[in-house]
Amino acid sequence: MNTPQDPRIAANSATPPDPTKEDAYWRENFRSRHYVNQGATYDDYGPAYGFGVESASRHPGRSFDDAELELSRQWTTRTGTSTLGWNQAKDAARDAWDRLNPPH
Repeated sequence: MNTPQDPRIAANSATPPDPTKEDAYWRENFRSRHYVNQGATYDDYGPAYGFGVESASRHPGRSFDDAELELSRQWTTRTGTSTLGWNQAKDAARDAWDRLNPPH
């Protein structure tokens, strides 16, 4: 059962996501994700999570799969501190997107 403290509730509400809270969530949880390479740091994956949060907010109601081609083109200008190419970053971006816009 979800409680008001459950971060998914805030992430799924109609209010825009708080990038600081999303960053804190992913910073705390990124190592548990199956796609994270051993020895990777949050500096590698953080920009992909941030990109997923930002992109999900810009495309409400749209699926990640539907937007992926556009996102892959945009990633090259949004990598920040990340050393990941799109094929490595997209799982993190999708994770952040799906946290805000769960697939139906």
